Amino acid sequence: MAAQSITSGAQKKAGDAELAQADQDRQIAVAQAHASAESAHFEAEAEITRAQGVARPNEINGKTLQGNEAYLRYLWINGLEENRNAVIHVPTEGNSPILEASRLPRFPSAEPPSAQAIKSGP
Repeated sequence: MAAQSITSGAQKKAGDAELAQADQDRQIAVAQAHASAESAHFEAEAEITRAQGVARPNEINGKTLQGNEAYLRYLWINGLEENRNAVIHVPTEGNSPILEASRLPRFPSAEPPSAQAIKSGP
């Protein structure tokens, strides 16, 4: 009977240890969840602060440029000077695009080279 009492005492100690370990694991998981939630909250606040930091200068620039045609024209002309090889697309009536056929190399004949080769033959 003493052996049974030793075994049940050891089992009780093992059970208590398991229970203590499970409780500790739960506390760790809860602490990690709290830390994760707190971190997400601060990251969200930081993102809002960054967005406000970008929005404020954009708002100032927008208000500054509003109704300032002369300055916008000046910026546009300076941009043309700096980017001489840039393609500029100008909107037309009806917003239909102007095709850039005039940028293609010109052939001496009005016909494309493939049509000239067919007429002259091999």
